[in-house]
Amino acid sequence: MPTDFPSTDRQHPIPLADGTPHVGTVFLRAVIDHPRWQVGAYTYASSEKPPEDWAAELAPYLYPFSPERLVIGRFCQIADGVRFITASANHRLDGFSTYPFAVFHRRFEGAASLPGPGPDTVIGNDVWIGQGARVLPGATLGNGVIVGAGAVVAGAVAPYTVVAGNPARPVRARFAPEVVARLEAICWWDWPIAQIVAHEVAICNADLDALEAAARAVASR
Repeated sequence: MPTDFPSTDRQHPIPLADGTPHVGTVFLRAVIDHPRWQVGAYTYASSEKPPEDWAAELAPYLYPFSPERLVIGRFCQIADGVRFITASANHRLDGFSTYPFAVFHRRFEGAASLPGPGPDTVIGNDVWIGQGARVLPGATLGNGVIVGAGAVVAGAVAPYTVVAGNPARPVRARFAPEVVARLEAICWWDWPIAQIVAHEVAICNADLDALEAAARAVASR
């Protein structure tokens, strides 16, 4: 089935009216080459002032030598000003001082002033993270989560939940639990892109029966 959807390897997938690329929006897989990032197909980020280094802009404390990872699923939408504050940004919290002495005296082996390795930060599929949001170390966002603009998110967020505020709190569930369970079983984001585009109406109009029928058709191929 043919589709004119842009390849996930295209840096700038959105053309302007004059045919030039919109440089403020990128498919992250095409612009990120970092050993501690794992990013899914068709996930995009936007910026009003596009950076030269998208990995450093979005996750400034995730270094090539960091023990933790930033894992982002497919079809996520990351707005301008979003930051992932990963575990390498942490200081020790259990001592009498939080000061990272070892960063300055450069004796890292067994340094008492540095914390141990922290957890990965994991973002599910089809997650929308609003303008200026902050995602804190070890946060886990389920599939279909929406993060409000300016929110500061920590901990685990259940699939298809809207969160907002500082600290972020659930605002509402997007769908009933039984609908969420059916969507999690369908996993439309794992289909070939041509099949996804062919069933765009069912996905975007929340036609669950049609989507389940499409899932059966995709599985039988």
